[in-house]
Amino acid sequence: MLLALLLRMYAWSMLFWRRRDGATAIEYVILIVVIALVVLAAGRLLGPQIEAFFGKVGDALT
Repeated sequence: MLLALLLRMYAWSMLFWRRRDGATAIEYVILIVVIALVVLAAGRLLGPQIEAFFGKVGDALT
């Protein structure tokens, strides 16, 4: 799931890069990479808590 998101963001950034100036495109790519790293870090750190939360919700519904 996260890998697909990263690949999609990479493809989008490559298409966007072709449409802009070099410096502006590089700034946007750096911003996208930083956001992707934050999303990955949050997913790794909060993954077990989120899984436990939805497990409790699932147990409550059954």
